[in-house]
Amino acid sequence: MNFTILDCEQRSEMWFAARCGRLTGSQAADMLSRIKTGEAAARRDLRTKLVCERLTGKPQEDDYISKEMQRGIDLEATAFGEYEAITGVIVERTGFLSMNDKMVGCSLDGHVNNFEGIVEFKCPKSATHLKYLRSVGIPSDHYAQCLHNLWVSGAQWCDFVSYDDRFPADLQLHVVRMPRVEKDITAYALAVELFLAEVDAEVLSVQKLRKAA
Repeated sequence: MNFTILDCEQRSEMWFAARCGRLTGSQAADMLSRIKTGEAAARRDLRTKLVCERLTGKPQEDDYISKEMQRGIDLEATAFGEYEAITGVIVERTGFLSMNDKMVGCSLDGHVNNFEGIVEFKCPKSATHLKYLRSVGIPSDHYAQCLHNLWVSGAQWCDFVSYDDRFPADLQLHVVRMPRVEKDITAYALAVELFLAEVDAEVLSVQKLRKAA
């Protein structure tokens, strides 16, 4: 395993510090953003954020928690229990995975059987849960995050789980499995290497400005 597990709760001070300057799963979609010409604003803004974090040593993330986000946090334990009851597997809480040789990491909601599989839980708004119920495969807005987490963890599959206890009992839990596909992992890893090289180059250019002064 090419990572170190940091035992910290999500959104804790230690968690924010662990993520500082690292590319994480929640940022993967921005890193992959593309437009026809030039660079996508989301990708540019992410690079700037990581550069600032590396230069200052301070997280640039917003710790604001909306009412809907808090509801999702409060429901997560119930979602864990429902998933375990239906699948028959035991999910272990994971913490933050910090890659040993790259400025990369990810926050897993849980892992199964020593990282044979990983699980991504969402407790969204009802309209979003309905969209997930109707969708085929991993929702497009979470595909990059699941791919990133598979790469970092080395897992063979990722279960995307959406839970909403406001729906009828048989529609409350939605599970979609994303298998590990090596060609997709390889292509993603290459994209990460190129992006991190851009971050490194920008950090170096700013440091040279300081030396010149």
